[in-house]
Amino acid sequence: MAPLPEGHFIVIEGGDAGGKSTQVTRLVDRLRDSGRDAVATFEPGATEVGRVLRSVVLGENSELDPRAEALIIAADRAQHTAEVVRPALSRGMDVVSDRYIPSSLAYQGRARELGVDVIRRISGWATDWLEPDLVIVLDVPQKIAAERSAGRVTGGSGDRMENESVAFHAAVRQAYLDLAERFGWVLVDGSGDADEVSMRVWKAVTEHFGRSTV
Repeated sequence: MAPLPEGHFIVIEGGDAGGKSTQVTRLVDRLRDSGRDAVATFEPGATEVGRVLRSVVLGENSELDPRAEALIIAADRAQHTAEVVRPALSRGMDVVSDRYIPSSLAYQGRARELGVDVIRRISGWATDWLEPDLVIVLDVPQKIAAERSAGRVTGGSGDRMENESVAFHAAVRQAYLDLAERFGWVLVDGSGDADEVSMRVWKAVTEHFGRSTV
């Protein structure tokens, strides 16, 4: 029997309250509707080990040095890649992940000022250099993201990243914009309703892979 072809590894990126989880779910549904075997996942916290690490790195009362934050996220990513992503790809499944290495480049590399190349090496080693086939960045103006975040967190406080300053979130957005050209990430307008954004995401996927392969 011939070996199964590896599936596509697609990452949906962007700042907090950008609509990533919604678009991951919708993209997986569209891939399945087109005949693909696809699975949704996320970072941090998609594994049993990851759930513990997520509670540390995103706990609103956690006080972490930026380097500790970067290393905890890298540890989660190592487990996630080994336990979820690679096995699914090897079975011929498409994997659509809410966040991956680009998040660390934007958040820790740029916004935390640890250095993009340093964080890239750490995450590369943690994942044994597994690169996504396509990275889509949902770009949402900061005002819209803040309004979405306020509506989502009504009645309670956000997580540690969501509670960062306006300046921090602005730096994250700018990092994605700056790094997209360097690393070949596809910028997609994330404003508008979920249906509109879903159509833009699907267009980016079909243009990248070709309609015959999705």
